[in-house]
Amino acid sequence: MNETLAFWQQTLPSLLDGFRLSLQVTGASLLLGIPLGLLLALGLRSRYLVLRAPLLAVIEIGRGASVLVLLQFVYFGLPGTGLTLSAFASVTLAFTWCTAAYTSEILRAGMEAVPQGQREAAQALRFSALDTLRLIILPQGLPISIPALLGFAILMLQASSLAFVVALPELMSKAQLIGSNTFQYMPVFILVALLFAVICIPATVVVGYLERRLGRHL
Repeated sequence: MNETLAFWQQTLPSLLDGFRLSLQVTGASLLLGIPLGLLLALGLRSRYLVLRAPLLAVIEIGRGASVLVLLQFVYFGLPGTGLTLSAFASVTLAFTWCTAAYTSEILRAGMEAVPQGQREAAQALRFSALDTLRLIILPQGLPISIPALLGFAILMLQASSLAFVVALPELMSKAQLIGSNTFQYMPVFILVALLFAVICIPATVVVGYLERRLGRHL
């Protein structure tokens, strides 16, 4: 046990460096992907097929392909078109695409959950479509989406471990390197699991609390 604790003390600084990078990638993809997901969700409300069709293609590809496929497409595929991105930019772009695709559906569901009576009241008051969206649908629909968005954020943090395939020195890459150098795979991966748990378990508790609180107000 003492040897394991000493090993953790020795390797923790390197793993924390990788974990910070994992958090940065996750944070960047969420900050970019959620607003983009909102734009996609709003675009799908358009009655013009010429606008909905390409947006739907972006969403379905982002949801249908795994994050790993999107990541390899961006990092290994785009250079064939003359566009070469760094590992960090590639991971951020792929994760942003996935985030936008999934959160567009989460946000759309939140907006659809706004009672129809609210929309009818807006029509009776002669609100424009933009005012109805801005004053009625978004203020009520976005809070409904928050628990699901937080749950998705937890999944994206966990998925950041896939970035090791493009040699981004995030948490899993650091753990793989330490394990290959020391052959102490079990201790290092237990420590990695604990680092993820420190973030994910409290976040999961918060998500559950928000879902219960929201359920009482619906």
